[in-house]
Amino acid sequence: MSHKESQNIEQATTTVTTSQPDDKTRRYDRQLRIWAASGQAALESSRVLVLSSSATSTSILKNLVLPGIGHFSILDATVTTPADAGNNFFLHARESIGKPRAQEAVPLLRELNESVQGEAVFKDVKELLGTEQGRDWLTGFSIVIAHNLDKPTLEELSTLLWSNPNGPPLVAVRSAGFLAEFHIQYHEHCVSQTHSDTAPSLRITRPFPALLEWARSLDLQDMDPTNHGHIPFVVILVKLVDEWRQSHDGNLPKTAAEKKEFKSKILALKIKPDEENFDEAEAQAWRVWSEPAVPSDVQALFALPPLPSTSNAHTPEKHATFHALLDTLAEFTKDPSGPGTLPLSATLPDMKSDTESYVRLQNLYRQWAEVEKNKFKELFKAKHPQLADSANPEEVDTFVKNSHHLRVLRGKQWGAFDKDREAVANSLMMAPRETATHLGLSALTNLLSSDASKVTEDALRSEVQSIVGEGVDLPEELDAAIGEIARAPTADLPNMAAFLGGLVAQEAIKMITEQYVPLNGYCVVDLVDSWTGVIG
Repeated sequence: MSHKESQNIEQATTTVTTSQPDDKTRRYDRQLRIWAASGQAALESSRVLVLSSSATSTSILKNLVLPGIGHFSILDATVTTPADAGNNFFLHARESIGKPRAQEAVPLLRELNESVQGEAVFKDVKELLGTEQGRDWLTGFSIVIAHNLDKPTLEELSTLLWSNPNGPPLVAVRSAGFLAEFHIQYHEHCVSQTHSDTAPSLRITRPFPALLEWARSLDLQDMDPTNHGHIPFVVILVKLVDEWRQSHDGNLPKTAAEKKEFKSKILALKIKPDEENFDEAEAQAWRVWSEPAVPSDVQALFALPPLPSTSNAHTPEKHATFHALLDTLAEFTKDPSGPGTLPLSATLPDMKSDTESYVRLQNLYRQWAEVEKNKFKELFKAKHPQLADSANPEEVDTFVKNSHHLRVLRGKQWGAFDKDREAVANSLMMAPRETATHLGLSALTNLLSSDASKVTEDALRSEVQSIVGEGVDLPEELDAAIGEIARAPTADLPNMAAFLGGLVAQEAIKMITEQYVPLNGYCVVDLVDSWTGVIG
């Protein structure tokens, strides 16, 4: 089945078919229900670079190979040591000792999924950073993941990838014993498919013509009792809002007394005490006075400033269509001939109703959502003709469908947080445990870049103090963090590698598929006390 022929989730779960699914669909069935065919296509076209073939690195790759990335490269000039053979499941134990670690790991990783291509590059990243050809190669991937890279090299790699807004994200991972953290470096990340649990507006106070006509046509007093008990709550609320406005100069309920009166009017319409649809309408009455025309999160995106200027900074080309669609969306909400809201969503929640009424309501929403989507496309073509001609129609449809839950994340370069002493000080007050662990790992990174033998509790505490500045009180939580770090500064433990591998791969998949919302900052992990947190 080609990508164009792939079914979306709605089709896959509602279409009855007698044909058997192909091998690919059977293999990826569960994840297709999570990120659909579009997400799977993005994964399969991705190229992932991992610096190091440590236990943690191979665990991350395991969780990317299984769902089906297109290709991975392991860049590692390390030879397998007895320690590696003891903690890395993707090596041939003692048989791998003395051999290139990456070359030993690649065949075992590829066994997990024969459709994934992989290669081992037996070179030092410093060598590649020193040549133009090497730098071009490093920036040619979908995402770059580095585990326990020394600070000078990580800084150089970070600067290289940050210099190009269209370059790949960088995931910097640091682990020591039972403590770890990772940070995703990106300029901007735009998400239309956030898969939010928040229901979109049902347009109850701004009903479209067909919905308002249905509500006004209902004669609740002379209706058949069975039908009366199956009117969808949406229609009930639209009817009562219409009647309320006629008797209140076009206004909605505002005061607590008015809201209470409105709810009492809903319950007064019941002709039998067990009519759950009216109880549901009363419970959903908050939508009448609490649903904004445009959600505040989306409204804020309309005023989003351009990216901060750097040597090459501009709106990334890969997000040009998204920003053009966002600009069109802002105009759509301001259009005098429009509803003054975001395009209607065809998604309806479950509700107390019979099948006939629910299907009728669903069809009304779908039909009008299609009308407003076409209006949006006309406006998009008028405002951005070149991008409208080149844009993927599926991308436009997805944007409109999910316009109630759009997100635009602005990231930071790796290491920028530690240089902002005010931000670090605030973080110490707001999240002392997470920040203390992060600072301990940052201090470890600094010390390892000079001399690993200097990693002691006193040295770590002194280095942390130099990061935050003199006069800043360090929290008690720092003692536990630096104690664990000093105990195992370079230990790559299998259980931490497994846990961290799942976390990092999950966030990498979000970045690659541009679905769900990735973290923004440092994700700190403590398996001593079993907690995670995000700071920075």
